[in-house]
Amino acid sequence: MEKADTPLQQVQTNIAQACKLARRKVEEITLVAVSKTHPAEAIEPLLLEGQRHFGENRVQEAQGKWPALREAHPAVQLHLIGQLQSNKADDAVELFDVIHSLDRPSLVKALAKAMDKTGRRVPCFVQVDVGEEDQKGGCPVAELPALLELARDADLPLAGLMCIPPFDIEPAPFFAFLDKLARDHGLEGRSMGMSGDYETAIKLGSTHVRVGTALFGERFQATQH
Repeated sequence: MEKADTPLQQVQTNIAQACKLARRKVEEITLVAVSKTHPAEAIEPLLLEGQRHFGENRVQEAQGKWPALREAHPAVQLHLIGQLQSNKADDAVELFDVIHSLDRPSLVKALAKAMDKTGRRVPCFVQVDVGEEDQKGGCPVAELPALLELARDADLPLAGLMCIPPFDIEPAPFFAFLDKLARDHGLEGRSMGMSGDYETAIKLGSTHVRVGTALFGERFQATQH
């Protein structure tokens, strides 16, 4: 009897199929395994399978579990995908390799100061509020040009744009909109797509998919990515 694919292998297969349909190369897609709320022992199997990009929502939680894991797996790239408070900017710049949730001028200033202090230039995605949902964070679309200009003036490395479409609505139009915004502003990266819609996101230009439930199963908390 054939051995069943692991969740990681299944997600990788789905990514490859989506890329084929979109006539894109698999190498263009970064799979970020969303390990928030999951303990080190749940993360270890994915590390052993070769997964190297992981996403966390909270600075404090990541500080608790990643230093030891990184010691054993130094090639890990850690992505901050949750909202970031300005007073945690120093810690975030020290710990994370990519930040996906830059969304306001005060955070640009805090991150620029932290990067100048540490000497680390951490690539940032600007989170855009494509669904006009205040509770999710994200820069309003009308304010995006000014925020990008501010970030460039502060010498923040801009990786691209990020979005979280409204829940329970067809996500494709939001992904297409973010793709257009990124093109209009000359940005390469698009952080979009989660467990339920990453294949759609890939077909519409995503470069970074943030997949949690499909890799780890249901979370210990009610929030899902």
